[in-house]
Order: sequence, then C-alpha cells, then structure tokens
Amino acid sequence: MEKLRPDIRAEGRAMAAGMSGAFAAVFPDGTATGYDARQLDLLRAQLALPGTTRATDRLIEGRRGDIRLRVFAPRGAARAVLLNIHGGGFIMGAPEMNDGMNDFLARTLDIAVVAVDYRLAPEHPSPAAHDDCETAALWLCDRAEAEFGTETLLIGGESAGANLAVATLQGLRRHGLLHRFHAAVLEFGVYDLSRTPSALRETEHDVLSAAVLRGMLDLTHPNLSTDRRRAADLSPLYGDLEGLPPALFAVGTADHLVDDTLFLERRWHLANANTTLCVYPDAPHGATGLPSVLTHWQPALLAFLSRYLAD
Repeated sequence: MEKLRPDIRAEGRAMAAGMSGAFAAVFPDGTATGYDARQLDLLRAQLALPGTTRATDRLIEGRRGDIRLRVFAPRGAARAVLLNIHGGGFIMGAPEMNDGMNDFLARTLDIAVVAVDYRLAPEHPSPAAHDDCETAALWLCDRAEAEFGTETLLIGGESAGANLAVATLQGLRRHGLLHRFHAAVLEFGVYDLSRTPSALRETEHDVLSAAVLRGMLDLTHPNLSTDRRRAADLSPLYGDLEGLPPALFAVGTADHLVDDTLFLERRWHLANANTTLCVYPDAPHGATGLPSVLTHWQPALLAFLSRYLAD
C-alpha cells in the first residue's frame, strides 16, 4: 500500500472535507448536552437511503418490539450467513449504509447477508443496541438452517457496529453458542468507551474529530464513570477474548480509533493466535470505503471469508 499513500491521503482528505462538517454540526458546542437533534435527524435520513432494490426486509421478535433485518440472499442455498452490524456512533446509521458491499458479498461468495436495524441512542439508551444485535444472532443460531440452508455463521461490523459485533460474540458465550460463529470482520471499531490515546488527541484529516467522538459516546452513555465505561459489556477491549473466532481487522492510521483496533487485535491475538490486521497509511475513519484502499481490502476480505464457508 505504500505506493498508494498519496492517493489514499488525497481521497481521505476529500472524504473528511465532505463529511466531517455534517458530523460536527450535530455537536455545535462540542458536547453531548448541546447536541442538535435536527442535524442528527438529517444525517439519519441520509444514511438510511437504500442503495439497491435487491434486498428484502423482514421482522423478527425482539425484547422490546420487532427488529428489522435487511437480507441479501443468493439464488440457491447459502454457503454461510454473515450478520452485518452497521456503524454510526450508536446514534445514527442504518443497514442501508452497507447495501453495496452486502449485495456484492452475497453475489460473489454465494452467502446470505443479514443486516440488523438495531435501536439507536439517545432515544433508546444502552443496552438497547446490544440487545437487538444479540437477538439477531440468537435468531440466526436457531433459524439459519431453515431460512438459508446453512448452519455456518459469520459476523462483521464497522465502527460502533464493530463494538456491537464483538459484544455480541462475547454475549453468545453465556448461551453456549459462541462456537456457532466461525469468523469475524471488524472495521475501524470503537472498543474502549473511555477512549484510547488516539481518540483523545485532536488531529486533522479525519472524518471524526476527537470532539465529535466524545459527543457521540457521551450522548450514548451519559454520566458514566471511567470504570463503568471500561466494563466489558460496553468496551470489548476489557472483556474475555478467549475462544473468539478468527478475526480480520482493518483501520487507517489517520483514524481517531486507530489505537482501539491496534490494542484489541493484539489482545485477541494473544488469546487465540487467529487474527489478521490491515493498517492503511494516512487513511481516516471509514478507511475501507476509499477507492485506493478498496483495491487491497476487497481481495483480502474475500480471501478471509472464503476460508470459513461451508463446503
């Protein structure tokens, strides 16, 4: 990737210029207490625009009402089912954000992709999102064979979705079902809600500023002590990582969450010796969406997932 560094830098700065202002507008004074609900609603609407008509939506029963699943299915029996959990700082985002990649993976690998529309803060405080994602995972453990013709399960998430993906895996241990998920794809996740060093330092050229990141986490988890923010149910970095499945990590060096990925990947590797780490030079938050990064990330992702597909 070194030869692509100038292209990555240019693409990353263009992404930051185009998106960072909209995120910052949600927190005009840099704090969660002064967040702009109208700006948040505008962002939510933009991120929920569908990218394809090929998906089908279905509802499953949740703990506090129905949960929407956005499903991409292959033409025949699926070789596996990938549970995808979108990002958005726990306060925005929708399964439609990942329509393009989810459709591509379903068609290319002959897998089903199930994206969960979990409840968002601050209207639905924690642990609403965690509960919805765990419910979707438990539903797949019970229904994947009947619905999609396979018992092979995979999980993936981006940003806040990566946090929820790891928390879901850790929660499945309580149900004796951790072994059902064969692999995890974790992109630029937030794994320490007390914030790692890179998340505390203000820098240029990232989609998320340190102030916006603080605002998101404070809005989602208000009035929590540092110790509570580091509890395993909120911050997977501090949880039990033993027995977790093989994982593919990705992050950019200009991402405020770069330390989150580096720290969790090392702990995961020490516990299981089953990680693959992709670090992209000068790439901001959302690195895998950059065209230059995609030339490496897409083949790496396909190769990783292909190892764990059912025969």
